[in-house]
Amino acid sequence: MFIEPGTKVYEGMIVGETGRSQDIDINVTKKKHLTSLRSAGAEEAMRLSPPPEITLEKALEYIESDELIEITPKNMRMRKRILDRPERLRRQKWAEHDK
Repeated sequence: MFIEPGTKVYEGMIVGETGRSQDIDINVTKKKHLTSLRSAGAEEAMRLSPPPEITLEKALEYIESDELIEITPKNMRMRKRILDRPERLRRQKWAEHDK
């Protein structure tokens, strides 16, 4: 994860990294529901490590061609060029169709 708990997020913001090759759209604001299938110690093992410090150089190396770095006086965020997911998918299909 690139963000700390309690960070305000918006659609299209890059909040973490995955081992998969394609992007995964997630809702980080959605609460994880607890079930009775977990053991008592399982919640203790689910602690997040602090996010790594992302410098401008690291962010420039990390982003893909469809992503941007947003810099404000207080924050630096990575985000998708097109924030709206359905619009991103629509444009991706058009780009694949034009090839």
